[in-house]
Amino acid sequence: MSEPERTFSGHRGLQLEEALIFEQGSPERTAVDLPQPANRVDRLGGLQRRSAIGLPGLSEPEVVRHYTRLSQKNYCIDSGLYPLGSCTMKHNPRLNEKVARLPGLGDLHPLQPVSTVQGALEVIHTCAHWLMTLTGMPAVAMSPAAGAHGELVGLMTIRAAIEDRGERRARVLVPESAHGTNPATAHACGYAVEAIPANARGRVDLEALRAKLDTDVAAIMVTNPNTCGLFESDVIEIAAAAHAVGAFFYCDGANFNAIVGRVRPADLGIDCMHINLHKTFSTPHGGGGPGSGPVVLTAELARYAPLPYVVCESGRYLLIEHGADDPDARPLGRIKGFHGQFGMFTRALAYMMAMGADGLRQASGDAVLNANYIMARLKDVLHPAFPGPCMHEVVFDDTTLKDTGVSTLDLAKALIDEGFHPMTMYFPLVVHGAMLIEPTETESLETLDLFIETMRALVLRAKAGEAAAFHQAPRLTPRRRLDETAAARRPVLRWQPAAIDKAAE
Repeated sequence: MSEPERTFSGHRGLQLEEALIFEQGSPERTAVDLPQPANRVDRLGGLQRRSAIGLPGLSEPEVVRHYTRLSQKNYCIDSGLYPLGSCTMKHNPRLNEKVARLPGLGDLHPLQPVSTVQGALEVIHTCAHWLMTLTGMPAVAMSPAAGAHGELVGLMTIRAAIEDRGERRARVLVPESAHGTNPATAHACGYAVEAIPANARGRVDLEALRAKLDTDVAAIMVTNPNTCGLFESDVIEIAAAAHAVGAFFYCDGANFNAIVGRVRPADLGIDCMHINLHKTFSTPHGGGGPGSGPVVLTAELARYAPLPYVVCESGRYLLIEHGADDPDARPLGRIKGFHGQFGMFTRALAYMMAMGADGLRQASGDAVLNANYIMARLKDVLHPAFPGPCMHEVVFDDTTLKDTGVSTLDLAKALIDEGFHPMTMYFPLVVHGAMLIEPTETESLETLDLFIETMRALVLRAKAGEAAAFHQAPRLTPRRRLDETAAARRPVLRWQPAAIDKAAE
């Protein structure tokens, strides 16, 4: 491919070059021109501004065009396939968005009297019912704001239960195949973290786990399906081993998308599990939010669930906001302001009710089918990290790229030039040069085939000795490859005229 043609304007077709907003305009230009008010009295007490505020001077059309052009540079699920593994970046039905904005749901205030928000409390209560039904668990804490927040709540209930037994336990066991937030959460709760290695099949090494289990272990934290995209086939034995020494089994449910409607976590011996509503039940994911991480709990842990929570008595919904309201409970207290991510509850409930039990079961089956289809179509040109079928995501290592001069990063950058968002790179850490691909259940066969053929073509080019072209990728984007390490270590967070020379390029 020849070098892209340069243009006088810097634009390429309808892809317009866009300067920083601070580099545009002039101080005397403004989108609003208001007359000086008559008889104005200065009430600033000598605090008048002595220098320019530093905002760019632009007209209204310039401001609108600037942000429109920036938005056109965004890649999103509405643009194309988002194969990020362990992120579940899938289509969000617009019905859910419409429901979340309905009058009476989208314009509520959290301080309204309970008598005026009976419908909203019913939404929370009904969503909780669906989550308990799908997991087989008797209780759920709805207020955690995201997955890691849910993990924290789960570990806090476990710690409270152990302390209530009059015990002090110091350790939490976390497999190497778990999500990275798991050890961080355990550490935040004051526990020492010990890693459990994976076996050759990418699952928890059961014998290594048993060797570390004793009465000093408070809990084990297992991601299932795990970060390698595999179902923990020994999960029932893992639960039994933990319970035998009085420890609890915490499950990271971030990958519940692969098993919803097919496996009930309660039947596996799990004591508590967070659910990412923003991954499994279609609500928006990305850009730092919004998220929601309800935690399902066994009866033993339910009495420590945080406040507030909703109950239904004689057809009316009540908000339990104080521990004294339930003498059998010993709640943690509040872990979030107000009542959780209500907008996520409405979206998730709309999704679950629209899909129905059969639709949710089909969705998880399709997610697994699509990942295994990618594995089957690529395994002759890329090396699967683990043998056998996968769940909703497939992991390849970089064995195929050995001696080509092309790295996993190079392949991902070249994929951008082909119009695809890259897969997850170098994660999970237990796989060298990992490429983690999650197609989700919402992509068509035609989309998957084009992605697969593109990946095949890139691997063949790498093996044909075109390493130099890969090192230059991406070549067709508004910006080329940046020094991402320098950008992370020395971020320039405030624009100044001299700062542009320090930015990573």
